Amino acid sequence: MASHPMTPNSWHRNRDGLGTWHGRGKVAATGVGVSPTARRWDEKPETSMGALTLIAIRKAIEDAGISPSEIDGLIITPESTTGVSNDPNTPPPEGWDQVFKMVDYPQAGITRGDIDWILVNMPELSNVKFTMEGRGCMSVSFTTAAEAVARGLTQTCLVVRGWHNLAGRYYVGQGAAAGDTLSGPQKYSGLWGAPACAGTAMIFEEYCNKYGKNHDMMAPFIVEQRKNGLMNPDGFYSQHRPEMITVEVYLSGRWIAKPANIYDNDLPIQAACAVIMTTAERAKDHKPKPAYVLAHAQTRPESQGVTPTLESWERLSDKMGRMLFEGAGIGPDDLDFENMYDGFTLFHQFHVEGLRFGANGEKGRGYALDLYQEDISITGPNPVSPSGGNNGNGRTRYWNHRDSILQIQGRSPSQISKPANIGVSGSHMPHNCDALIWSSSPD
Repeated sequence: MASHPMTPNSWHRNRDGLGTWHGRGKVAATGVGVSPTARRWDEKPETSMGALTLIAIRKAIEDAGISPSEIDGLIITPESTTGVSNDPNTPPPEGWDQVFKMVDYPQAGITRGDIDWILVNMPELSNVKFTMEGRGCMSVSFTTAAEAVARGLTQTCLVVRGWHNLAGRYYVGQGAAAGDTLSGPQKYSGLWGAPACAGTAMIFEEYCNKYGKNHDMMAPFIVEQRKNGLMNPDGFYSQHRPEMITVEVYLSGRWIAKPANIYDNDLPIQAACAVIMTTAERAKDHKPKPAYVLAHAQTRPESQGVTPTLESWERLSDKMGRMLFEGAGIGPDDLDFENMYDGFTLFHQFHVEGLRFGANGEKGRGYALDLYQEDISITGPNPVSPSGGNNGNGRTRYWNHRDSILQIQGRSPSQISKPANIGVSGSHMPHNCDALIWSSSPD
């Protein structure tokens, strides 16, 4: 099978001073498709991550109102979990080869997204000539597709991400934790088995101490996340656990890594998403209204030690805001909504403040938790995370992007009340993020 290139480093807009993005308004998202969700995989081929991926792709094509033969590009994020996975050489379960065609990689379609596996199992994608992997996060695949279309390498491109969740406890007994001894950086950061949210919890506590805030101030945001998520018929909670969360329930949640409680952590699920991205000209012939890309940007950790710091999170999320606004030729006050990542809820405010969203004249930091005490709902003046994010829908890192496209198209299940002309989405951490500015107009 053919190997597929990664996104070239030169495509990432990762520094100040680059000016307006060369593809501004020339690329648009149109069709969107998502699969059903599940808490974990039941080991059946027809409910596998690969099967869900094919469902999402076909839904996106149908939603766009185009023929599969019109698609000439395919970009995927091959990683399909942040938790437990199988050994790459683990054979597929019994009966797998009776449902799907096989490729050289045994775990393709099970615990890893694979371009070749998709193409051999979707013969209707007969015209794909451009392929690439947006590694690590679907955000990278979105920015990669924006660049590929803007550079003329593909005219109509599929952007795809599948998520698997196997039986067992998430994060437990994998990586460094699976051995009897620790070596490398993990001997400093993972020796005592701190949970994944511990780093975020420590920086959140620093934030609260610096700005005079507290964990209780997160409650309105958590309630809105679940409320917005339950409006989404495709989310995990609306499909499987349609219970609303209350302030009292949130504040009584058990600590996972104080001050992060269980409700500050997103729930791992099994699901898939696909989006059609195309040229502005071709988008006019697609069924949905185009959601134009005005800019994209990237930050990556600037390591100063074993764990991130409050200062680095603030510096790099500030940088993200500057790069996005420079590339799009807009400012903070032009944003009608923000859909930045919330996988651990306690870092969402870093994204909000980096963008100066809803700043109400504030020029600095420390205002976001005060903003949460105001009207941040979809009917208010500053809609914060109208998608409901991971926290309101389940861990995928794509609900925010999907909803931003739908908001711009005017068809989100949690559509904001004011006109959704310009919005932003990005994942994942405040110091390690890829984000895009979306617009209802290419101008």
